[in-house]
Amino acid sequence: GDVDATRVYPNRKQLIRSGILIETGVVCVALAGVVGAQSDDAAKKAMVERGHALVKFGDCNVCHTPWTMTPNGPRPDSTKYLSGHPAGMLAPAPKLEMPWLAAANVTFTAWAGPWGISYGANLTPDSSGLGVWTEDMFIKTVRTGKHMGVSRDILPPMPWFNVGAMTDDDLKSVYAFLRSIQ
Repeated sequence: GDVDATRVYPNRKQLIRSGILIETGVVCVALAGVVGAQSDDAAKKAMVERGHALVKFGDCNVCHTPWTMTPNGPRPDSTKYLSGHPAGMLAPAPKLEMPWLAAANVTFTAWAGPWGISYGANLTPDSSGLGVWTEDMFIKTVRTGKHMGVSRDILPPMPWFNVGAMTDDDLKSVYAFLRSIQ
């Protein structure tokens, strides 16, 4: 059974010192976990902020946020930020004649051209948007120009070839931001 502490630690001072070292070690490990969690949170926050800046710089809301008419002209509707083309708002493609190549609908979320009609996708984490998408699917999509990275072509005016040229870290930041949208 029991270990005789006086045989392992022949004097009381050595026993106390060993106990203090063990307690100090436990405290250090616990603090490292707290600091690590805080640095993980700070890293995630920085990644989301970087993604937000890239989404703003890339003007993603121009095609992925429905626009509304204001006294100063059309503006993105901030209550529908990056929610894509409004469901149920379908219309036939306009007949375009030269010199016209493309046209947008009233919300700027549907575009018509020689390719047909394309609709701005919902980029929010909602189930009607990127809800089931993984980071890998998102990156493959903008790198390949294929929906979900494997299926139908992404149509103009989406500049997937430009977005796809971003670094992995930048694309991961954009994805992290899109997942954070409330």
